[in-house]
Order: sequence, then C-alpha cells, then structure tokens
Amino acid sequence: MTSLTEIGQLAKEAEVTVRNLSTNMKNQALAATARILTEHAEQILQANEVDIRIAKENHMKEGLVDRLLLTKERIEAMAEGLQQIIALDDPVGEVLQMKQRPNGLMIGQKRVPLGVIGIIYESRPNVTADAFGLCFKTGNAVILRGGSDAIHSNMAIVRLIRQALQQCQLPEDAIQLIEDTSRETAAALMKLNQYVDVLIPRGGAGLIRTVVENSTVPVIETGTGNCHIYVDETADLDMAVRIVVNAKTQRIGVCNACESLIVHETIVQEFMPRLAQAIKENGKPVEIRGDEKVRNALLDAVEAAEEDWGREYLDYILSAKTVPDIETAIAHINCYNTGHSESIVTSDYQNAQKFLNEIDAAAVYVNASTRFTDGFEFGFGAEIGISTQKLHARGPMGLLALTTTKYIIYGNGQIRE
Repeated sequence: MTSLTEIGQLAKEAEVTVRNLSTNMKNQALAATARILTEHAEQILQANEVDIRIAKENHMKEGLVDRLLLTKERIEAMAEGLQQIIALDDPVGEVLQMKQRPNGLMIGQKRVPLGVIGIIYESRPNVTADAFGLCFKTGNAVILRGGSDAIHSNMAIVRLIRQALQQCQLPEDAIQLIEDTSRETAAALMKLNQYVDVLIPRGGAGLIRTVVENSTVPVIETGTGNCHIYVDETADLDMAVRIVVNAKTQRIGVCNACESLIVHETIVQEFMPRLAQAIKENGKPVEIRGDEKVRNALLDAVEAAEEDWGREYLDYILSAKTVPDIETAIAHINCYNTGHSESIVTSDYQNAQKFLNEIDAAAVYVNASTRFTDGFEFGFGAEIGISTQKLHARGPMGLLALTTTKYIIYGNGQIRE
C-alpha cells in the first residue's frame, strides 16, 4: 500500500501537469471518465453490494444505508454530472480585472487552481466521481479519503477513473484514494501541509468538527443540515404540505432534508392533520416531535425535548414548533440552524423579504423545498460540498470555489523610487 507521503508527492507531481492542461484536454478526459463509469457500472455495483451487506450486518441506520447505496440510475447520474461539468465554462485562466496605475503598470487578477485538494468524506460514493470532475476541470489534483463503509465502492470508482486518465495519456495520480481508512491516516492527512493545499471535509458533525479542530492544512468547512421550513399564517397549505413532504421524505439521509418544521400558531390545527395525512399516504412513517400546540393538533405526535430543535436526524423524524409571528420564527431558526438551508412558505411578500434578509444561512428559499441545495440542481454539474462557512465559499461549491486568484502585473521597465 502506497504511503501517505508518497501519495502526496505523486499528487503534487500530477498537479503540475493538470494545472496546465487546456480546457479541451480536460473535457476529453471527463468525457472518457463518464463513458467508462457507465460502461463498467456492473463492477461498481458489485463492489457496492459488498459495502451494503457489511453496512446492514453492522445495523447501519436506514438513512445512512441510502447514502451508501448505488444503483444503475445513480451511476448514470454520476456520469451525467461529469457531462454537465464539461458543458460549463472553464474558470481557470479568466482575468477578472485589469487596471492601469499612474506609473503605467497594468495590474490584474487571474483565476488559477488551488493545487492539491484533500477530501475526507463519509458514505456517499457518488462524491468520489463528483470530486474528481470538479477538481480536474479546475486544474487541481485530488486526494480522497473516504469512509471504511464505502471503501469497496470507492476503490472501484477510482480504479475506473484512473483507467480513463491513462487512456487519455494523462497522469493517473491526478486522483488518488487513501485505502487505509484508519483515524491515524486521516489525522496524518490533516497535517500534510507540504503537499496538500486545502482540505475539505464532507460528512457528519463529528467528522467536520474533528477536521476543523485538528487540521493544519487550510480547511473549507462543509456543514451538517438542520434545515427548517417555516409555514407562515398566509401560506397556501396545499403547497406547504407538498413542500414539507418532499423536503422530509424524498431522501432522509441527505444534508438538505428538512429536519425542523416551524408553524404559525393560527394555522397549526388545520395544517398539522393535513400534513400527517399526506405523509401517511406517501407511505413514509415519520415521527413528529412537537411542542404542546402541535401535540394538541396531532394526537399521535410525541413531546419534543430541547435537543430536538437542533438535531440533524437523518431519519424519519421531524421536530415541529409553533410560533406567534415571523420574528419568533426567524429568531428560533437563527438560534438552532446550522447555516445550511432554510425555507418559508408564505403568500405575504413582506414576510418573504424579511425571511430572505434576516435568516443567516447559505441558502434561503421562498415557497420551495430545501432539497434543491445541491450543485447539480444549481447548475454546477456537481458539487464538492455545501459550505456553511463565510470565507472563500458559501453554499454549494462548484468550479469557482475550487479556484483562487493571483495578481498579474505588466510593466515596461518601471522601477520603484
């Protein structure tokens, strides 16, 4: 097994080539990768079956098994994500501005790759292809450290990507997978400043906190998702039911699923039974943990504890709280949210604008499901993660988030007096 230092050295060497590739060469490699993933989908599915079997033997939660699961359709979606990245403009080399100083110097900024990107992530093997596509298009090399639960799937995907690069006569080491999934190796990656330029964690709160607190490599922090939907007193209740059912039940193991519901107290008696009936008809057994007014409106709701307001369940559980006005709703959300995605369902323009202006989150919606906070849905082709921090990048991180800038200066003999 290749040592971590060797992996770093190989990535650094590959990055020199990748950063100087033309857009056409990068797109050809991405097309070859999309093609080889779909042509050899069966290899990936067989490897994924091993991971799924082990996960179930270890009694992994249903939502996390769903994150881990690959299907033919999900592999096709991975390939489609790569095709979308091909269609996007290449940001590398873009000159953002050019100004002339009084002394005649022309000073501008040019967009360039970050370098070698390390990604520590859990479960979702589709991240493997997404990460490669975005990093490669932006001229970066990538070192991946997935979780032990997805190791067989990740190995199969990376093996095929490296085959595609080899076919295009490009350095295979532009993507590398750390096959040792021990905590010690992850900790060592966090200290690999000599070779890694930036580290991006994707996963649960524990993983992200560990990386942020222990890494000496600069970190772009992606966040967990305690996402709220506030149903305002003026909401179209049919619309609100559809949005909440979608946001909560379409996929429970994702960070943009709704975990917390806020309902205006004047509509709780009408809205909650309608929501519960729609959830029942949808065939998903969602447990609702509510405050007193929610429990009065819905007799099978259970009592919510204080910790429920801040929980990311990744399960068929939904906390529900009533509020007397939009100010209270906004205050509650800003207190308990994780800075990810928040939505209001309302017919009141002023309330919609107030919510958009005052909610502190990476993505804020009016009359739409939180499930759209996703690089694919935002037109980025894929995403490297959803940043909940405020420096460098925020929200779904596409191509631009994986670049930085450098100043370029043109002179004609100027010297500083």
